Amino acid sequence: MAILERITRPRDLRGLVTVELVQLAEEIREFLVANVARTGGHLGPNLGVVELTIAIHRVFDSPRDRIVFDTGHQAYVHKLLTGRHDFSQLRQNGGLSGYPSRQESVHDVVENSHASTALSWGDGIARANLLRGRSDRHVVVVVGDGALTGGMAWEALNNIAEGPDRNLVIVVNDNGRSYAPTTGGIAHHLDALRTTHGYEKALDWGKRTLLRGGTPGRMTYEALHGLKKGMKDVLAPQGLFEDLGIKYIGPVDGHDVVAMEFALTRARAYEAPVIVHAITEKGRGYQPALDDVADRFHAVGIIHPETGLPVVPARFGWTSVFSQEILKIARQRDDVVAITAAMLQPVGLGPMSEEFPDRVIDVGIAEQHAVTSAAGLAFAGLHPVVAVYATFLNRGYDQVLMDVGLHNQAVTLVLDRAGVTGDDGPSHHGMWDIALLRTVPNLRLAAPRDEDTLRRALREAVAIDGPTAVRYPKGPLPDPIPALDTIAGLDVIGRHPGERNVLVVGVGAMAGRAIEVGRALDAQGIGSLVIDPRWVLPVSPALVDLAAHYELVVHIEDGLVEGGAGSALRDALAAAGARVPVQAHGVPRGFHHHAKREELLDEFHLRPADVARQVAGALLAPDVARLDEAARLLALEEPES
Repeated sequence: MAILERITRPRDLRGLVTVELVQLAEEIREFLVANVARTGGHLGPNLGVVELTIAIHRVFDSPRDRIVFDTGHQAYVHKLLTGRHDFSQLRQNGGLSGYPSRQESVHDVVENSHASTALSWGDGIARANLLRGRSDRHVVVVVGDGALTGGMAWEALNNIAEGPDRNLVIVVNDNGRSYAPTTGGIAHHLDALRTTHGYEKALDWGKRTLLRGGTPGRMTYEALHGLKKGMKDVLAPQGLFEDLGIKYIGPVDGHDVVAMEFALTRARAYEAPVIVHAITEKGRGYQPALDDVADRFHAVGIIHPETGLPVVPARFGWTSVFSQEILKIARQRDDVVAITAAMLQPVGLGPMSEEFPDRVIDVGIAEQHAVTSAAGLAFAGLHPVVAVYATFLNRGYDQVLMDVGLHNQAVTLVLDRAGVTGDDGPSHHGMWDIALLRTVPNLRLAAPRDEDTLRRALREAVAIDGPTAVRYPKGPLPDPIPALDTIAGLDVIGRHPGERNVLVVGVGAMAGRAIEVGRALDAQGIGSLVIDPRWVLPVSPALVDLAAHYELVVHIEDGLVEGGAGSALRDALAAAGARVPVQAHGVPRGFHHHAKREELLDEFHLRPADVARQVAGALLAPDVARLDEAARLLALEEPES
């Protein structure tokens, strides 16, 4: 790592000659494979942007010139070139973020793990530079991994084209993939540009062959010339972007540092918005990633760097159960279709797509379109299942409310990675979903606690003629949590008789903790009944009736505590005239850092012992108050000395 060790800031790149740049790129790839293998992280995307990022930092002057990545998971090379070489705690508590972070460096602008937003950021920064007279500054937006499939990117391009000339360079990092091969018309157009690029090389070879007196296969020069004219009419590389009024350079080999520098230097000189179309290879330089057709190396856990195989094989998880069950349902019901937003494999729709390719729709990074398209499918007589990460449902909230909810369409939302997700930080926590969906009239939401209840919830959801949602967390499944009894459709999962009367409600993945809270209270002589409602929105009238008979209700969830399911239960009890206090435990409002799920839950005081301590304190508080009052009265009655 002789050269990489010397790079502590972007300016250190300026003195390197071409052979040193090639060596630096090799060192960076070796560093990434070795370090990401130890911690996990986004490996494939970063292996593909090494030369591209080096070229950007040689041509532009960060942080004076602002560099924005879309999405930010392709910024590991940027971190290295801006002096952040300690990857030992990558995506772990106290270590580097897996995305750009303003807290880490002045070179970082946008955390940006929700795709298709960087062009809007870049447009805003470039306009501000223009208005403030900062004509010597540039903004570089690196758009890759399918971000151009998102509608917001095209809203930004439309405004960039119509706005005043300003120093904005858009680097399209075109590797043909996001989490999987990029889909849609834009992807096909970029494919055409790549095809044209290859065609031009073939044409040049044919011309050179003819000039040497040879024959390029069965083609004559005239045939080549005619083919060029026809292809140009159909596949003009600049057509898509220059029709918008944006200058275009490319396609350029994104792994050729010299070619990239030349293209970026030309782009910088335009003093107007310009697109540089770079062709790259995801996973470049790492054979296990290049050999993998399922794109497992987009993001990896801890792996053996030599083979790319996991160090600890993943346990059977929530996503796997959904993957199995939705396929079974699809075999039984031909009206069930599935939609995802560029996450076919991560959300578990791969097997259904293989068996029923016409009934699985990948819309690209376009959650808004996914949800409204689902409403249209439901209106036409199908039952769509929209499977996304819970954090990305935020992007389609208006469509859930106004297209699905308002029209009471039979659409099922399946929310993977709900609650506290851990490693990917503030933008990826799926903690907002319950609070958001609580505002949607008619929508029912289930939070299964284990494999059996997930399978049941999914089948119940697709049987409902109206909006439904099923949420579950990231990671392996817990051990089965059987119901000891049912009360009006509510699962009893713990019972501890005692003098005090506490109802403990555990939502979804927190059911196991609720059981432990009941045991901890029992150890203190406090009786409890532990309930899993399974369907948490809207609040079940049976749960309200049951809770009204208890001295205290303790509600535990891994969603936002303000406005969440516990808050909904408190409001329902108040509306019913039941004067029962509700102690709600959940994720506090805020943007929470990256750390392991268990570490964050501990920080939020959601350990069973912490919850039990707060419950005991609430139950004993009235007695303590009476003792204090008695002591005060006794003090008043004492004779003066």
